[in-house]
Amino acid sequence: MDNTEKLYYTIGEVAARFGVNVSLIRFWTNEFSKQLKPKTNKKGNRLYTAQDIEVVQRIHDLVKVRGFTLSGAKDELNKKSDNQNNKSEQIQKLLTLKQWLMEERNKLK
Repeated sequence: MDNTEKLYYTIGEVAARFGVNVSLIRFWTNEFSKQLKPKTNKKGNRLYTAQDIEVVQRIHDLVKVRGFTLSGAKDELNKKSDNQNNKSEQIQKLLTLKQWLMEERNKLK
């Protein structure tokens, strides 16, 4: 957005960023509820975090720019989510291995 990062952005600010109607952001929020979960205030207004905006960016790119169908975009986002989970698991395994190797090295000293 800008250099002064806010914690939350209104649906209007998000829509303006992508040059789309508020109703489209609302529709995407409902359609992609697994990936996109904005907070709501006491009035029920949706408040989007920077992370939510990244998801909207991916949805916008897939649907508006690359021409994916909604189900195709959902599949693509799920693949990325699965890949992210795999990367996290691999990182954890590598950290465990590193710790074990360091312990073994210390035993040899």
